[in-house]
Amino acid sequence: MSLDVARAVADAVLVEGYALYPYRASAPKNRFRWAFGVLAPQGWSRAGGCEPWWLEAQVLVAGSLSAQISGELRFFQIERRHIERATLPGFAPVDSLEADGKLLVGWDEGHVQAAAFATDLRSAHAGLVIPFSIDGSNTVELIAGGRILRERQELVGVIVIHAEPIGVERALTRLTIRVENTTPWQDLAAPRHQAITAAFASTHLLLETTGEFLSLLDPPDWARAAAEACRNTGTYPVLAGPPGTNDVVLSAPFILYDHPQLAPESPTDLFDATENDELLTLRTLTLTDDEKRQARATDPRTAAVIDGVEQLPPEWFERLHGTARDVVDGEMVPRSIEYAPGCRVRLRPGKRRTDAQDLLYAGKLATVAEIRHDVDGSIFLAVTIDDDPAAELHDWYGRYHHYRTDEVELVEPAPEPTP
Repeated sequence: MSLDVARAVADAVLVEGYALYPYRASAPKNRFRWAFGVLAPQGWSRAGGCEPWWLEAQVLVAGSLSAQISGELRFFQIERRHIERATLPGFAPVDSLEADGKLLVGWDEGHVQAAAFATDLRSAHAGLVIPFSIDGSNTVELIAGGRILRERQELVGVIVIHAEPIGVERALTRLTIRVENTTPWQDLAAPRHQAITAAFASTHLLLETTGEFLSLLDPPDWARAAAEACRNTGTYPVLAGPPGTNDVVLSAPFILYDHPQLAPESPTDLFDATENDELLTLRTLTLTDDEKRQARATDPRTAAVIDGVEQLPPEWFERLHGTARDVVDGEMVPRSIEYAPGCRVRLRPGKRRTDAQDLLYAGKLATVAEIRHDVDGSIFLAVTIDDDPAAELHDWYGRYHHYRTDEVELVEPAPEPTP
């Protein structure tokens, strides 16, 4: 299969943390950026810099030595944008500038770059070193009252590929892919915010094979020892593509499950996968006009977030609200039972519960007070126990018992609202 499905997930991973709510450059949380998948210049890193200069992914490939391996190294190249005001006799740097009714601010903008590679397992046994480079640039744009300076550092790196046969029951190869940032850098004592311009940011790999990748999270029994022996540094390879396929791997600086998928309810990139989309979307709508103007001035991606949220039709907010999912035949599907405040449930705590109190409440009837979401998007029901004499008091100050939706049985739906 092509890499298109996995690339869509990779794009979501790539922009994780790119710019955080409230999406303006002046926000304190947006002053320390590029927190994930950073490969700094080798010389700066070895001299004591706080970021690594290499990563290494190891995956297992089942099949003959003629199996083809192709892939892409992808990352952000950072473009530093400076704003300068026209003065006498020249220009002076400023944080922001109004020009022709438009706000301009300084910022580090990310541009997606890719280095493609291809080989077969037989050739990779001898080891391959694939150099690559990304052109730099310096541009000046004159504007009313000043100018915009844009700087991109030339980036240089290598992809090192090595395949090693493993003597187990079947034909199996451990494929190692190492990525190094060999960009020249002279000022070895430079602070991070300077050296970061020569870094690869949000670095990740997309791999495809005509053989068969094995899951490192859930390998077959015959390959379990080989999977446990794989060592990954700065990256986490998982099977990608649709469930049931095994020819594509995404190796990213985040821990993911096999076959990660984008939720169809998510209408736009919000740059923060740990946030609840509904909550973050509603927060974005509450920004003042001036805050939205600052966000739009920050970056084309942040401007797209603001514009996309403002243009969402009402039905999208319904889709964002409280969707639960179950695994059916290996796929995540929306749960058919909807829970709402006021419905009554019977508590069926599962084996994950270890508190004796949970055993006392097993089989009890409870009323759902609130629907809550964990940081990973999973749903919790906040309930009061019906025959608890203190239930009304607990509800008054918000002290609830919490159960996942697979730990309860719906007994009575929520009453219809009174007209």
